[in-house]
Amino acid sequence: MIRFVAFLRGINVGGHIVKKETLQAAFASLGFKNVFTYKQSGNVVFESDCIDTSELKPKIEKNLESTLGFSVPTVLRSMEYLKDLAEKEPSKFQNIEGTILVTLLPSPPPPAFVSLLPLTIPKSTAQVISTSGNEIYSVTHGGGEGALPNPFVESKLKVKATTRNMNTIREIVEKFGT
Repeated sequence: MIRFVAFLRGINVGGHIVKKETLQAAFASLGFKNVFTYKQSGNVVFESDCIDTSELKPKIEKNLESTLGFSVPTVLRSMEYLKDLAEKEPSKFQNIEGTILVTLLPSPPPPAFVSLLPLTIPKSTAQVISTSGNEIYSVTHGGGEGALPNPFVESKLKVKATTRNMNTIREIVEKFGT
């Protein structure tokens, strides 16, 4: 069994309130084991015999849309991948003041976007500062800036993505990464 985390876009924001029991039942109905949710922001930890995320993702999205009545873009990461991310990335941001957010993408950002970094998000001090693999990192400085990186990245790259605080990624790894 492989442990994954499904990062769900738009759960418990914008009027899409979903109880953790509903999410857990939706994932369990797909045959996944050891299903847990973390916080109320669409982080679902589960185990699967299937290791092919290109097979898992559409199955999860279809089931969630059927269960919840609205589309739920989903980004999957294995726990091993997240462990690696949580261990390597903090050293890159040691001297940066602010909150580090990670935008989880379905595929790597194009080189043309990466070459523009760092980018300041309009009408804020928040910046998109770097990329690694399928992730984009931003730094925010309070005052509601935490909500800015995701729509900014989505509009620039024309993809559906979801953003989490780097601390949340670390907490998921600490709690479920054993």
